[in-house]
Amino acid sequence: MSRPSDAPDGLVVVDKPAGWTSHDVVARVRRLAGTRKVGHAGTLDPMATGVLVVGVERATRLLTYLVGADKTYTATIRLGAATVTDDAEGDVTSWAEAGRVDAVTAADVDAAVARLTGPIEQVPSAVSAIKVNGQRSYARVRGGEQVELAARPVTVHRFDVLDRRAAHADGRDVLDLDVEVEVSSGTYVRALARDLGAALGVGGHLTALRRTAVGPYALDVARSLEALGEDFTVLPLADAARAAFTARELTDDEERALRYGQRIAATGTTRVPVAAFAPDGSLVALVEDRGEQARSLLVVPER
Repeated sequence: MSRPSDAPDGLVVVDKPAGWTSHDVVARVRRLAGTRKVGHAGTLDPMATGVLVVGVERATRLLTYLVGADKTYTATIRLGAATVTDDAEGDVTSWAEAGRVDAVTAADVDAAVARLTGPIEQVPSAVSAIKVNGQRSYARVRGGEQVELAARPVTVHRFDVLDRRAAHADGRDVLDLDVEVEVSSGTYVRALARDLGAALGVGGHLTALRRTAVGPYALDVARSLEALGEDFTVLPLADAARAAFTARELTDDEERALRYGQRIAATGTTRVPVAAFAPDGSLVALVEDRGEQARSLLVVPER
C-alpha cells in the first residue's frame, strides 16, 4: 500500500507564461507539491497567458465541475489575414485585398461583433484538441489533412472592443483590435477572431490571448510559477469550493448520511453542483437535488 501524500489539498491559480503548455504547468506543480495527483481545469494554448486552475490531491476531484465554468479573456485580433491555426502560430493562408482593411469602419466592426455575441453556433478551430475518429484534430491538420469540424452551440456573454489601431504586417495594412470577451466553456476565442475577419471579408486571427478569469478565480489571486517555487501554497479545498459553488451547511446527521451514500433533504437551489460542508467547515461532498432530496455527485474522502 502506498503511503498517504503529505501534499496539501487545494487549488493553485497559476498565471501561465507564454510558451508553456498546460501540461508543462501541471508537471511543474507536481514537482513543487511533491505528488503526481495534480490536474487542471481547462487547457490554455501555449501562446496564451493567464489563469490556469490547477488542482492538487483531493482538489483534483473538483476539476470536473470547474471545467464548465465561464471564462474571461483579453485578446488582440488582427484583421486582414487568416492563418491555418487562427492565431499567430500558424502560416498565413490568405491576405485581404489592397484597400479592404482601410475600408472597414468602426460601425462595420460593431455590427459584426454583435452578430457574434449571445448564443451562437461555432465551428471550433481545426487546430484543436477535439478528436476526429479517435485522433486529435491538430494532429490530422499537421499531417496534411483537411479537417472539417461540426459547429456546436456556445455562448458569448460579452464581446467588447477596447481599442482599434492601424498596423502593418509583411508590408500589408492590417487592423488590430484589443477586445475583452466573456464566454461559455468550450468557446474558442481563436474561432471568434477567424469568424469576425470572415464576416468583414478581410480574414482574421489572434495575435495575443490572456485568460483573466475562470469562474470566480481571477488574475488577482493567480501566482507566477516563480512565486510558487519560492513559496508553494494552495487555496484550501473548502475555500476553493465556497468560491465556486453555492454552499449548504450540514448537520452532523446529514454529514454522516452523505458519507454513507445516503440522500439528504433537497438544497432548494437550481445551481449545480452545491458544495456541502460539515459543521467544522470541511468540504464533505458536492450534491444535486433530485426531487425533494439531494444526492451526492462526489464525496470527498477524509484524510
